[in-house]
Amino acid sequence: MKLLTTAEITAKYGRPGAANLVAIKLPYRMRVAWDLSQTVGAIQCHKLIAGRLLAVFTDLLAHYGLPELQRLGIDLYGGCYNYRPMRGGTSWSRHAWGIAIDLDPARNLLRETKRTARFARPEYKPLMAIFYKHGFVNLGLEKNYDFMHFEVAS
Repeated sequence: MKLLTTAEITAKYGRPGAANLVAIKLPYRMRVAWDLSQTVGAIQCHKLIAGRLLAVFTDLLAHYGLPELQRLGIDLYGGCYNYRPMRGGTSWSRHAWGIAIDLDPARNLLRETKRTARFARPEYKPLMAIFYKHGFVNLGLEKNYDFMHFEVAS
């Protein structure tokens, strides 16, 4: 799989913004990464990836179980839809379309590499495999930074 260009994303998913969003009900509640006392049971994403994203979370729950998801921080929600440009750039973020999601951002910081990112550890290989199975890529695996970030690749 490869990362999509902005032109490819626009051709397939349309213009960035809220017009194509739907809410998916998660199979487990996720903790909000920046306020662990809050949880979310549904998230907004682009309508064309909703089924695939729901399948990711269903498979994660089946593989790890809720206690292990929580222990590993896979249930730490860092955001999906966010209408904004890329950090430090002028192109739209993949989050502006609702086609990317961030998990456990505090332990998988933007500039962390495979040497320090939590998601680069062996116990997270099934996490990565499940996202890839459903057509997502991880920037950490693809570019060796931003291990929190998963985006559609098709």
